[in-house]
This record gives sequence, C-alpha cells and structure tokens, in this order.
Amino acid sequence: MNRPLQLSRVHFPVTTLGPGQRLGIWFQGCSIRCSGCISADTWGPGRTVVDVTTLLEQVAPWLDQADGITISGGEPFDQFDALLQMLVGLRQRTAADILVYSGHPLETLQPMLDQARDLIDALISDPYLEQADQSLALRGSDNQRLTLLTALGRSRLASLERARTPADKALDLMFDATGTVWMAGIPRRGDLLRLRELLRAQGHQVQTSAHTSSRRPVE
Repeated sequence: MNRPLQLSRVHFPVTTLGPGQRLGIWFQGCSIRCSGCISADTWGPGRTVVDVTTLLEQVAPWLDQADGITISGGEPFDQFDALLQMLVGLRQRTAADILVYSGHPLETLQPMLDQARDLIDALISDPYLEQADQSLALRGSDNQRLTLLTALGRSRLASLERARTPADKALDLMFDATGTVWMAGIPRRGDLLRLRELLRAQGHQVQTSAHTSSRRPVE
C-alpha cells in the first residue's frame, strides 16, 4: 500500500546533520513538542501531503550523489507506516547510510525498530531538554542517545559518539523558491538569538515561524 506522508521539506546537500553531503528529509507533525525546539514550524500537520512512491521519485536524482540520508522532523515515528515504506524504498535505491532523529525515548521506539530492522543505520533518540548540557556532536541536549543499529552504521557513524568540537558546523542556511530562508543543523545555545540581532541591526525583518497550535509564540 502506498502511504501518504505529511512532509515539511526535502533538501540536498545538508552538511550539518551527519558526515558528508546528505539528503535531508523532514517530516511534518510532532506529538512531543519539546520546550525550546527550534523546529516549532514542523509541529502542526502542515499542508504538504505526498505519497511515499512520489517522494522517492522526487529524491531519486540526489541519491547517487548523497553520502548519507538524514530523516528528521517533526517526528518521523509519528508517521511510522509511511516512514517504514520510505525506508524500504531508500534501501532498495541507495547504499547511503540512513540516520533518523526521534524525540521519543529509545525504549518506546523499540517495537518499531524491530519492524524496521536493518533499515535504519543509526538513531538519535530521546526528547530535547532545554536546560540540559549541550556538549555532544549532533545532539541538541546531552540526554539524547546515539544508537548504532547496523554494521553500516557502526562503520560510517560511530565517529558521532564524541564531544562537539569547534570545527563542527552548526547550521546550513537554505533558500526556497519563495525567498524564505530556513536552517538545518543543531545550533549552539544562543546562536539563533545572535543571528536575529545581527540581521535586525542590518535593517532586516526577522520572524520565527511556529504552528498556530504550538506553545511557542511567533516572534
């Protein structure tokens, strides 16, 4: 069965969410809604619904170029049937590693991971905690866990089990066809505030998008 998927965005290349040049796929919709989340615009249901087969056709030109694939959101496991179908399709089309982010605890995800065995190479799980330390590579807060699930994951992504270094990129800036700027990555605490103040000092209007049902106000 071809599953519908609520999609936020797709971008290539992404260089801040795993090693190499990666295909980034962001799901739309999140039931967790962590306080301080930088992706509050992905909490609500959104307006873009695409079937998984169509999405796989759309990303096909990038798959031969991608070193890896990073799936985030939103919350991918909130749309598990679509996620599973997409993972199967990606595995059939590319040898790239697949890294998935989830705000659910690892223990909660285990039954779904069993169904997706060998389809996810590495998982970064657990909710973002705004007051927790932020010293680990590719994690918003240090409570989040990296789990290597396959031999490919251990080979390509084990290096992410380390402290963040000054050389780590924090953000990719991207532009869509409407001129909207959006960011991919794990910013350091205060990065977005500093960027906002810098842009406002230069006379730019800055607005942070958030879904209207979220608890985080539009700035």
